[in-house]
Amino acid sequence: MSIRAKPFAVAVPDADLKLLHKKLEVAAFPDEVEGAGWDYGAPLADIKRLAAYWKDSFDWRRAEKAINDLPQFTTDIDVAGFGSLNIHFVHQKSTVKNAIPMLFVHGWPGQFLEVRKLLPILTAESPDHPSFHVVAPSLPGFGFSEAPKKPGFGGFQYAEVVHKLMLSLGYDEYVYQGGDMGHIVGVFATNAYGNKHIKAWHTNMPLYRVPTLFSNPLLFLELLTTPFNKRMQNQLAAAQHFQVKDMGYFILQSTKPQTLGYSLADSPVGLLAWIYEKLYESVDNYPWTEDEVLEWISIYWFSRAGPAAPQHMYYGLTNGNERNMFDGTRWTSTPLGVAFFPKDPARVPKSWAHMIGKIVFESEHDAGGHFAAVEQPAKLADDLRKMFGKGGPVYGIVPGKDGVPDSWVLQYTAFVEVLGSLFG
Repeated sequence: MSIRAKPFAVAVPDADLKLLHKKLEVAAFPDEVEGAGWDYGAPLADIKRLAAYWKDSFDWRRAEKAINDLPQFTTDIDVAGFGSLNIHFVHQKSTVKNAIPMLFVHGWPGQFLEVRKLLPILTAESPDHPSFHVVAPSLPGFGFSEAPKKPGFGGFQYAEVVHKLMLSLGYDEYVYQGGDMGHIVGVFATNAYGNKHIKAWHTNMPLYRVPTLFSNPLLFLELLTTPFNKRMQNQLAAAQHFQVKDMGYFILQSTKPQTLGYSLADSPVGLLAWIYEKLYESVDNYPWTEDEVLEWISIYWFSRAGPAAPQHMYYGLTNGNERNMFDGTRWTSTPLGVAFFPKDPARVPKSWAHMIGKIVFESEHDAGGHFAAVEQPAKLADDLRKMFGKGGPVYGIVPGKDGVPDSWVLQYTAFVEVLGSLFG
């Protein structure tokens, strides 16, 4: 552990909790068109139900205690041209000495708790699969990380933050996993630090640019076959549906995050509706409980930089929607694994993933949506084990860290377990 890193525990002041409950008590709700369902956005009945539960039943202190069971820290990261940012992160180490260092990066409207279900799986010790040391930061402006104060904080700056975090922890060589904005940051990170530091990476949202005749002639020609290609028609239909029906948030957050921010910062109900819509519509029938949803929303409400700060990431990545989010990046030779989950709304033709990097591992799942680490943690972890484990395409890619415990350690562990069964 870096000598600069300090242990961290979430401790929301009582005054902040009282203010939240006061705001919920006086919340005003809009009217709703009859029979609107989800067509107009988050239904009124759902938001009223969740707001009432937040006010009357949700136990933040219980959730806070559970969050603090995670090994959390903060450290200062210097970002070129932007000064120092204090960054919050989870660092769960495996008992396996030569475990593989893995950087797990969340997206929006996600946060660091996306990693929680993965931690016991990825850090488990076994001769049958690799084990990982897992680092899961809160991106700048999210959770309990400090937000950038200057304009122009874009993809390479987010990549610089998470990379320097890994270096500060002594992980000069590591692997990477991300979805949503974690995928976007991963593209920039591998462009800047791939092969030398990031030895391989995995994404569960393999998006990139639309192929053109000059950027990728073969994929462009495949696009021209759409009128005669049923598979391409279906994949493009999903992408077009997302573009037409589900991108309103993207345009607003990329162009006027400050205007949106007044509502999110002042109204817990507004914040709840803004994020709950995405939680509900982006999953594959995942049974969100009230406690899960409100713990998630509360992380945004009680966040260090405030609930309006995370939306600024979209502006920074697109320069106010004046450029493609991936501008400045290109294909890299860093080994890449991709996972396709069927109900992720952010889907494009699968072949386009080859524009991101050198694909060495690919999986297609029969269930799961946008929040794979929450919905299908076992499936996502199994992908990572197959990719980085013995027989996998990048086994041993981090020198000296294959994630498998030494045989003598396994023998000693077995011996201790036998003694425990005899004399315990």
